[in-house]
Amino acid sequence: MSREKLTTPDLVLLSLLAEKPLHGYQANALLEFRKVRDWAGVSRPQVYYSLEKLADRGLIRASQSSGETSGGPERNIFETTARGRVALSDALERDDWAEQSDRPTFLTWLGLSWQCRPGVFEKQLEHRQAFLERQLSEKRETLEAVRKEVGHPFHEAVWMLSLTLDQLRTELRWIKRLQRESPLRASARNSDYQGKKK
Repeated sequence: MSREKLTTPDLVLLSLLAEKPLHGYQANALLEFRKVRDWAGVSRPQVYYSLEKLADRGLIRASQSSGETSGGPERNIFETTARGRVALSDALERDDWAEQSDRPTFLTWLGLSWQCRPGVFEKQLEHRQAFLERQLSEKRETLEAVRKEVGHPFHEAVWMLSLTLDQLRTELRWIKRLQRESPLRASARNSDYQGKKK
């Protein structure tokens, strides 16, 4: 039996099933309803792969059947076992949760953007601004829906969405600054920055 580290989809499933027993399709529906895919990469196929993996390890169990004679993640209702709750708690104590830093794709583009054709830099900034504004609007709506669902502001989903909104607002301010400063864009003055000439 494989002992690789539990993945994000595994941990999300353990957490959902610790709340209440679910079928595979119910777990997927709940992921959609709660917008979990906004903050955790859990595809529909990964849900079923994780259910099988977690069941093989004894971290979840089929609590009842839907009445069908054949098994499988679509037909069985799963719940987190005591061993699964321990595994989830252990995984949440890992240091790497607080010590990772993502590399946003847009920053990679920015680092390469000195190679852009004329006008593309400004066009991409406008495109990024429009994308961020759409995201900001969607996340505001999601936050309002979550607040109504949980009934108070002191919930992890509210805190997560609040951080996301703050990050979007910060990047929008930064984009506007780049738009103002882009006419002043110039090559590095220190020749060593571009590599020593032989």
